[in-house]
Amino acid sequence: MLRLVLSLVLLDPAAVTEVSQRNVPIPSVLTPDGDRLGYAPVPRPYTGARRLTGVLLGRDPVAKTDVLCGGTVIGSRSRSLVLTAAHCLYHDGRLLKHLAFLPGYDRGRPPLGVWPAVRAWVPSRWRDRPYSPQLLPYDVGLVGVVRRKRPLEAVTGRGLPPMATSRGTELRGLELLGYPAGKGYPAGTTMYRCLGDTVEGVSEGPGLMVTRNCHAAAGGSGGPALYGGSVAGVVSSSSPLSDTKGYTVLTRLGGRPFERMFAKADRAMRLKPSG
Repeated sequence: MLRLVLSLVLLDPAAVTEVSQRNVPIPSVLTPDGDRLGYAPVPRPYTGARRLTGVLLGRDPVAKTDVLCGGTVIGSRSRSLVLTAAHCLYHDGRLLKHLAFLPGYDRGRPPLGVWPAVRAWVPSRWRDRPYSPQLLPYDVGLVGVVRRKRPLEAVTGRGLPPMATSRGTELRGLELLGYPAGKGYPAGTTMYRCLGDTVEGVSEGPGLMVTRNCHAAAGGSGGPALYGGSVAGVVSSSSPLSDTKGYTVLTRLGGRPFERMFAKADRAMRLKPSG
């Protein structure tokens, strides 16, 4: 099994150093018209799973920085849940403020509205322990958004069903969606896609999926990894962009920590009165 090197960095726009060379070798780029990181713009109009995907915005009140991540509507009985990465919700053990989800976000416009968060969930070990690469299999979070007169899924369409995979499962032809904000990209305002095959990343816990066909840049965190009509994981981290054979790490939607968190979040949002 491939084991991750400890040079992973969380996708923080302030921490990424851009380079000019291609980061994914040309033979490894599977996306038609894919760029140096393996990504290409998503054709408009955004439909299906792409309509369910958008940006998640937040504010770190201590660092006084804004955070942009991806997220997608996950199917639930409450019809009000958004899937993202845990590190898009918590920074240095503190929950971000002013979280809001903008599905179908395109060129600075939220065609399906702005949905403020009312609750957020991450695995307890992510919330309570200092960051380490060993936490990456648990870098997944959920956001419950305000219901208003109609729940989120009544506006966006039915959310994606989660696809649980166990450690060692390798998937071919995943589609990663996100809003890259680094050099050469339109400041996190346009959705991009990347096709990738995965291998196992670690041999403990729920495991991790790793793709060497995509090299996610800043802004890509929290975006979905789609497989067929389901969501199999979220973009967690990447190797530094100076790595000329870069890779992206995907957190699985499998194992008891995610299952318990999902059930808890869905139950809480079903009981919560409309905002």
